[in-house]
Amino acid sequence: MGPAIVDQVSRRSARLDGIGTTIFAEMSALATQTGAINLGQGFPDEDGPEVIRQAARDAITAGHNQYAPGTGIAPLREAIARHQHRFHGIELDPAREVVVTTGATEAVAAALLGLVNPGDDVLVLEPYYDSYRAVIQMAGARHVAVTLRAPDFRLPVDELRAAVTPRTTAIVLNTPHNPTGSVLTPQELAAVAEVAIEHDLVVVSDEVYEHLAFARPHVPIATLPGMAERTLTVSSAGKTFSLTGWKIGWATGPADLVDALMGAKQFLTYTSGAPFQPAIATALDLPDAFFTGLRDGLRERRDLLCSGLSDAGFDVFVPEGTYFATTDVAPLGFSDGLEFCRTLPRLAGVVAVPHQVFHDDRPDGSNPGRTLVRWAFCKRTEVLVEAVERLRALRSI
Repeated sequence: MGPAIVDQVSRRSARLDGIGTTIFAEMSALATQTGAINLGQGFPDEDGPEVIRQAARDAITAGHNQYAPGTGIAPLREAIARHQHRFHGIELDPAREVVVTTGATEAVAAALLGLVNPGDDVLVLEPYYDSYRAVIQMAGARHVAVTLRAPDFRLPVDELRAAVTPRTTAIVLNTPHNPTGSVLTPQELAAVAEVAIEHDLVVVSDEVYEHLAFARPHVPIATLPGMAERTLTVSSAGKTFSLTGWKIGWATGPADLVDALMGAKQFLTYTSGAPFQPAIATALDLPDAFFTGLRDGLRERRDLLCSGLSDAGFDVFVPEGTYFATTDVAPLGFSDGLEFCRTLPRLAGVVAVPHQVFHDDRPDGSNPGRTLVRWAFCKRTEVLVEAVERLRALRSI
């Protein structure tokens, strides 16, 4: 390997320094190794509706097995546009303002790689989904965290404004918010919009839990005045239809932003999931009762798990949305959530995910999420009941 290549590899390695292995891989592997109940990674333990799965079988039989267009098949792009109008009143041109991606993770990644330049600053709500930081780092940019703090995880608007620098070009928004379960209020969304417009920032809005808002309706920031032209809205089929392994996501927004995203995406997967795309088009047109039933069923499971976690001795922060609940492990005598999660399978036969990996360590070594832990309640009721029963053992430690 020549000196030039060694130098190039070194520079790339430095850019990726600190990214490491995703916590979800570590904790899911731990669940497999120990036979513990996995309340860490956010995947349902039941498949989505049969009508959608049958539509995928039909697509395979009909020969939809080769490359789909890079932007996604027209029927799916049209279904996404109908969905956005039906639920949010957003008008879209499916030919130019909709792109299908390999899950929401790729949509966010391609958006940031297509829109962010080396040296830029990108605002993120902390705690943040770990891929945000990784992709911003891959783009040669810097993430700037605005922290949502327990117990209510509200947006500190003054801190958001103060976080903007002359190098800031984008905001990554996530509501309903993973991992805290916070759903931004209209006032908080208006504050984000005001900052974005004042500083001419692009917003990449991750809204994969849009149908899982329990406390108040989800409002896409693209619907606020002055935001449609500067927002890429991201969502996916995985969370809404309990088909996470299909990895069908999408992004919508003005054609120039969609083109920038596609400029990066074409060199990532280009296209994927050909027989799943027509099936998700079918899914997006399901009646309203499906979407409200999903929300109401998960609200019941949220309440079951949160009640059980409280009984086990945790401080519980009941989420307003998503399918994750957050607890503080300090009342049980633990001072480190990561250590707690690594020992929990042995202590109680359950796996969870520590918040601290979604936060930045401060210069003094502190971490706002040090004792916080995230639990997934997108599991069958009997699984949650068994997990709660196992966690009761922690009270005797």
